[in-house]
Amino acid sequence: MTVAGIKFYGSPWQPWFYDWAFNLKRRTEIRAKWDLIPLDTEVLITHGPPYGILDRTTRGERVGCEELLEAIKQIRPRLHVFGHIHEAYGIRSNDDISYINGSNCDVRFRLVNPPIVQIFDI
Repeated sequence: MTVAGIKFYGSPWQPWFYDWAFNLKRRTEIRAKWDLIPLDTEVLITHGPPYGILDRTTRGERVGCEELLEAIKQIRPRLHVFGHIHEAYGIRSNDDISYINGSNCDVRFRLVNPPIVQIFDI
């Protein structure tokens, strides 16, 4: 979808997590979904984070998706927005890509984090 000249792509899929919706096995199954992301995507919206980026749990584990990280390296969106790992709320930039974990709730689902606003030059 294109809005104000910016190309967006969204996906609900995530690596298997308990018995939640839109779960897929890591590696081949989930990679097939990331392969559907158009190469000209400027804003990518996914449920969960890529591996190593705003994906650390309170136990210190990195739980992001390795295959999503590889797809992002190929696509190079300007912005990647996600949530899922509530305790990793925040913003980070790497290699001209801005990453936002916009989880408004903490791990106990209490609304504690303010919304994050990202402004684009069109």
